[in-house]
Amino acid sequence: MQGLYFNDGKAVLRQDLPIPEPQAHESLIRISLAAICNTDREIMKGYKPDFSGVLGHEFVGIVEKSNDPRLIGKRVVGEINEGCGECIYCKTGREKHCESRKCIGIARKDGCFAPYMAIATRSLSVVPDNVPDEHAVFAEPLAAALEIPDSVHIRPSEEICVIGDGRLSYLIAQVLALTGAEITVLGKHEEKLHRFESFAKTTTACDRRFEMVVDAAGSPTGIENAMRLVRSRGTIILKSTYAGKTETNLSAVVVNEVKIVGSRCGPFEPALRLLSRGVFELPPIELHPLRDWDKALASHAFKVGFDFR
Repeated sequence: MQGLYFNDGKAVLRQDLPIPEPQAHESLIRISLAAICNTDREIMKGYKPDFSGVLGHEFVGIVEKSNDPRLIGKRVVGEINEGCGECIYCKTGREKHCESRKCIGIARKDGCFAPYMAIATRSLSVVPDNVPDEHAVFAEPLAAALEIPDSVHIRPSEEICVIGDGRLSYLIAQVLALTGAEITVLGKHEEKLHRFESFAKTTTACDRRFEMVVDAAGSPTGIENAMRLVRSRGTIILKSTYAGKTETNLSAVVVNEVKIVGSRCGPFEPALRLLSRGVFELPPIELHPLRDWDKALASHAFKVGFDFR
């Protein structure tokens, strides 16, 4: 089979990849749609220099083989982390922090930019019938957005700034708006910011401060802006992953008693329930055949992916 394969710092479209044979605890998924995440682009810039394998971690597909026969033929999405099941993290509900974890398309596990992928069966969630593929493929980033209220208490009276005007920011702002909090989105692109206007205030420049600031800019400037915008004793939520490093004035963190919280993957079942209820505004996804992978990765569309159907 073909697949978008990353190795030695570059991606190539290979035609000689075997269809994966699922292990005893895994299912074989025939991919329907796979979406491009900013993390995929950052891997190609050097974010995960040791990774070698098929890229991609946002998908919806059909189960063709499984150790759970009830799943065969079902339409599914899947969480991206697989822990060892034996370490202190796995045994205390923190599998996504297992030191030997596999992460599809990111670390030690082939991803979904290929027609087939094998994944741990326990990672799968069945997609409700009323959720189309084009919406189900948002389950992974929506789950990441839901991780914020799942880990940090948000008061309806809160004033929150979301830094970034991309796809993850779009979902984060909608999730946080559901709490009743006042949301301001700080971005760089007027043509993107207009999408946020039904559930948030938008701006390209901001000189006020907020109780909570979410960095979803996907660049080193995000934490710099967050430090500038957060109030003393406020909270910064970090959602950005990117190649390269940034400098932060830790003395200011101490003096201003700022709480900094890292936030990554989140819960899939709540994401699917909300998608089923039609709660969110979702942008159309620009779909490409895998052979046009370079065109897809270069696209400036708000959401881009591959169609394997």
